[in-house]
Amino acid sequence: MINIKGLAEIARIRESARIVALTFQYIEPLVVPGITTEELDRRIAAFIVSHGGRPAFKGIMNSAGVPFPGNSCTSIDEEVVHGIPDGRVLEAGQIIGLDIGVEKDGYYGDGAQTYKVGAVDPLKERLMRVTREALELGIREARAGNRLGAISHAVQAHVEAAGFNAVRELVGHGIGKALHEPPQVPNYGKADHGPVLKPGMALAIEPMVNAGGSAVNFLPDGWRVVTADGSPSAHYEHTIVITNSDPEVLTRLPEDG
Repeated sequence: MINIKGLAEIARIRESARIVALTFQYIEPLVVPGITTEELDRRIAAFIVSHGGRPAFKGIMNSAGVPFPGNSCTSIDEEVVHGIPDGRVLEAGQIIGLDIGVEKDGYYGDGAQTYKVGAVDPLKERLMRVTREALELGIREARAGNRLGAISHAVQAHVEAAGFNAVRELVGHGIGKALHEPPQVPNYGKADHGPVLKPGMALAIEPMVNAGGSAVNFLPDGWRVVTADGSPSAHYEHTIVITNSDPEVLTRLPEDG
């Protein structure tokens, strides 16, 4: 069942999502060659706590019962998602996907951004741009009366037109009192399929796009997911709520447009 949120619930999701957006604003200048993913993670956690939230990913269990060890996900180059913060030092030319979740007052916000580490090659530049555009096109379809598949189809069509591929084994999701709620939000599909979108639905839309094939491998640590062909991958995510008019993007600060 897809939960329809009332105004009070949306306000709480909005606050958690606002902290996610503020955290990205804070951390972006720190994504530079020489910093470790562990240091980024430590700073992300401290910032979230200083704003009254809790890092949502810390200790969350996967299907095998393995807890996630970090506060955020730090996925470099061919890592699609769920990169584990550690002593890895960022190097110029890499891209890194940061996935940040916040829980405050029992409600969640979730977002992801991919950043350049110094200058990167044209392929990575284009991959990031196309993935950002795909997210915006998906959000544009998140309107009451559309079917969920309209979001998925918009993402897939844009990504594939650029010669890239959306990951199929991983999806976006509903969000609210739980980090992951129904419905699943795939990054591929038919526009006329899926449940009808209604005001009060809160979704985390998150294109995960590979420069090469769509296939991925799940690593033995139970968390990290990498491209099967070693190609770079980009990941962007926003928490949004369906309204009676345009979707409201909760993980975007007003000055971000």
